[in-house]
Amino acid sequence: MDKRVCLNCGKPIQGRLDKKFCDDSCRNTFNNRQNASSVNLARNINNTLKRNRNILEAIIPENAELAKTTRERLVQAGFNFRYFTHIYQNKKGNCYRYCYDFGYLELEGEWFLVVREKDF
Repeated sequence: MDKRVCLNCGKPIQGRLDKKFCDDSCRNTFNNRQNASSVNLARNINNTLKRNRNILEAIIPENAELAKTTRERLVQAGFNFRYFTHIYQNKKGNCYRYCYDFGYLELEGEWFLVVREKDF
């Protein structure tokens, strides 16, 4: 009969025939390692989306619904234009990109209109 060993640490396993790990700690460590890359990717994207949202929120004055800003100001604050949660197209055909409840519309030149979603 073959000796069974823990998939995480390689120690001999005793007990049930279908047992793969020597204890809960090894099972958790193994599974966390297996899922780390996909979890880290999602975490990094969500952190970028939250940062983008906070940058947009900081641009709009309190009790206001919108404000204008420049691309330079957004870039200097660390805004990443590759990540947004959804797009809204109004009746005029303008496409607003949103980071959760704050959106932006690219205007002429290097200007952007930043808006707060009213439905949230």
